[in-house]
Amino acid sequence: MKVGIIGNYGHNNNGDEAILSGLLHQLTTAGHVQKENIVVFSNNPSNTKERHGVASFPLLYKEGSVVKSGLKTIKESRKVMKQLDLLIIGGGGLLMDMYKRDAPLYSVLGLTGKFSGCRVAVHGVGAGPITTKPGRFFIKKLLQASSSVAVRDEKSKQLLREIGVQKNVDVIYDPAFSVPVKEPRQRSDRIQKVGITAVPYFSQQYWPTPDPDKYEAYLTGMAASLDQLIPEKGIEVTFFSTKYPEDVQVTKDIAAKMNQQEHINIIEDNLPPEEIVNIASSQDLVIGTRLHSLILSVNAETPIIGVEYHKKVKDFMSEIKKDKYSVPIDKLQDKENGIVQAFEKADTNWQQLQENTTDISRNLKQKAAEGMKLLELKN
Repeated sequence: MKVGIIGNYGHNNNGDEAILSGLLHQLTTAGHVQKENIVVFSNNPSNTKERHGVASFPLLYKEGSVVKSGLKTIKESRKVMKQLDLLIIGGGGLLMDMYKRDAPLYSVLGLTGKFSGCRVAVHGVGAGPITTKPGRFFIKKLLQASSSVAVRDEKSKQLLREIGVQKNVDVIYDPAFSVPVKEPRQRSDRIQKVGITAVPYFSQQYWPTPDPDKYEAYLTGMAASLDQLIPEKGIEVTFFSTKYPEDVQVTKDIAAKMNQQEHINIIEDNLPPEEIVNIASSQDLVIGTRLHSLILSVNAETPIIGVEYHKKVKDFMSEIKKDKYSVPIDKLQDKENGIVQAFEKADTNWQQLQENTTDISRNLKQKAAEGMKLLELKN
């Protein structure tokens, strides 16, 4: 059986690469698909081939104008898709219209796959935000063309219902829960080592609609919260990133505002998903802004505090029933719902939180793997 995978891969976003790593692990183990029979449509095919050891082709061909790029993409993609049995639109927050290209691109590629004669499956994706008429149109067209639709959380399923999707939608949880864990986290008597991931929230260099004041408030809130926790709780802080190199810079910007710099470490490397899991498993607690830093930490059985820079973080924390450990990004120093308060709750319930995180981790791994059944893989 020959399988194609489409997603936001090849951008050095190691959260997305974790999805692909988990999906490939599922396909080659539970699905018994040979790696040489898998192709990935990527933003950077050479990067994807080198990192994951699979054949890869461009996700999008750029030819000057939008129309010419679209036609070239359809033409070249169809050559590959005609050789496939199954095309997976797989993993990540793909069903959204926050970025203008996403909904049309994934919809057109999915429809191209269907018209090329292969079965199309939307698998383990997140939905939202979906706020525009074109976004709703393209997303609904993609789902109509798919033989199965599986999202990564209940909130995504609910949103698709709200925009009028009639098709059956399954919830299977993120494929990144299938990234292999070398050594799960060992339980501790107290919180001592804390991992931090940050995102360039409203930064000039990264955000689609920059706002320097919001970025500055975010940096200040993170720095002040950590400066309070380090001496009060005796913790050591390690910054690590899942989006390279953008997230490395924002961690440096946060660190530059801190007074307790002698108690922090910044990992500047472009970390593969397996190494992110290893780092997470070596921490007692991860305070994560990027969604997949949270997912990979739970995968490693490490307790988490989520920083809600995007609804998908809030949705995930709600899904695993950890709302009280979820902090709105504009309330980092809030006296009732800030980072310090979430940490205090974790500290007070530490033994129970560790045990519960282990249970959640094992349950989500099982549910993520069960999603393979929906793909109806036949060899």
